[in-house]
Amino acid sequence: MARIVEVTELLLREAQQSLLKTSMALDDVIPVFEDLDNAGYWSLECWGGTAFHSSIRFLNEDPWERLRTYRKLLPKTRLQMLLRGQNLVAHRNFDDSIVSRFVEKAALNGIDVFRIGDALNDVRNLKASVDAVKKAGKHAQGAICYSPSPVDTIVAFVDLAQQIKELGCDSICVQDVDGLLKPQAAYDLVKGIKQNCGSDTLVSVHTHSTTGVTMVSLMKAIEAGCDIVDTAISSLALGRGHNPTESLVAMLEGTGYESRLDVERLHRVKQHIAKVRPRYREFLNQPLGVEPEIFQHQIPAALMLNMEYQMKGQSTPHLLDEVAEEIQHVRRDAGYPALAIPASEILGTQAMLNVLQGKYSVITSEFADLMLGYYGTAPGEKQPEVVDKAANRQNKAAITCRPADLLEPSWERRRTEALALGSNGSDEDVLTYAMFPNAAARFFQTRTAASKDTPKPSQETHGVTGPALSRAASGEAMPAESRTYIVKVSGEEHNVTVTPAQ
Repeated sequence: MARIVEVTELLLREAQQSLLKTSMALDDVIPVFEDLDNAGYWSLECWGGTAFHSSIRFLNEDPWERLRTYRKLLPKTRLQMLLRGQNLVAHRNFDDSIVSRFVEKAALNGIDVFRIGDALNDVRNLKASVDAVKKAGKHAQGAICYSPSPVDTIVAFVDLAQQIKELGCDSICVQDVDGLLKPQAAYDLVKGIKQNCGSDTLVSVHTHSTTGVTMVSLMKAIEAGCDIVDTAISSLALGRGHNPTESLVAMLEGTGYESRLDVERLHRVKQHIAKVRPRYREFLNQPLGVEPEIFQHQIPAALMLNMEYQMKGQSTPHLLDEVAEEIQHVRRDAGYPALAIPASEILGTQAMLNVLQGKYSVITSEFADLMLGYYGTAPGEKQPEVVDKAANRQNKAAITCRPADLLEPSWERRRTEALALGSNGSDEDVLTYAMFPNAAARFFQTRTAASKDTPKPSQETHGVTGPALSRAASGEAMPAESRTYIVKVSGEEHNVTVTPAQ
């Protein structure tokens, strides 16, 4: 009898972020919800990560309302989110009162599976989130940020998996955000986790297709005992995205493994996404081919693209290779944190300054805090000279405690500030403000103005309202209408209208 391999579909969140650099409007994805909900997925990853910010800043959509819509229209399947440990969905640590409230509200609004990771792989930064998820009665999936280095070995990752399990996590995810997980490493790591943490430990593998080898890595992980793999529907896969869901199904045929997925439903999802994807051509994350050079410099494709853009803006694109090399030096000096958000952005910015201004002659406050332990403890030793420079830059000492232990509870203060800026008074609005104060303030103002100008929708469905949901619930076809997004370029915001392809 074939062993079942479960699948997490990334279409609704990370696939969009990886290939389109933004989130699709709800109108464009709601038509495939019925097929997604009945296709046989273990979970649908749909929320968290960068998508939260994208909703309020570029789509002018309330991320909490979006989540409620997912929950209402996808009642059968687990909904999953990416939570950056103590950073939640932002790029800095929050106190435990904010962490617990965020998790509580995410669970109440529809999230079933919380994938919780930390760029430094500091398990102390996972504990508050894991505790809150367990309190809410939901599934806590602890993530290993996979980013090989002299100190990040298979043995070290297996030991980390044991620490994550001891926190009380229900499953463990090997999370490779760069496409660096080679086939043999995938096999060895999953095998090691199963042997060390117990064969009944649920193991999930997440990787990107960027380097061209990771479909084989998924197969080797499955052979080693992996229970769940992440894929994306083929019309929003490959390039800097993920491996195609339908290809995984086909690959498993005749191997002794199989998925639960309904191929006919997958095909309908593919066709619809292929139809609406051209509406987002202005946001495509190029290139769409294979980038095996990432194995050498280990820099995430998104970070490389961002650096290339910034250096063109400073008329220094010829220095890009030098900056790429410098990132490895800066990462070593910082103790080899994983090149995942927010550490990847912090290291990339510092490397660029080192090349343009001189080695650590200018130090960002974020990099200084990273060196001083205010993001957590990195897996390797830090360069003492750079730590001293960081201490002088911030005029404060290095710490070894859990960073959140130094933070005062801020819930009441955040609530007062959010109300003054136009919040509706809900806990969800306060959390939106706490995550991204500036973007939230603009969103509150825009939402208030829109509510005055727009008639209330004629249909309400169990607290989830809005024209998109009303049309979907009534079975009406979704209009192919133009949409306007706010895009920030070189510090200036521009209105960009995206018109559907005819």
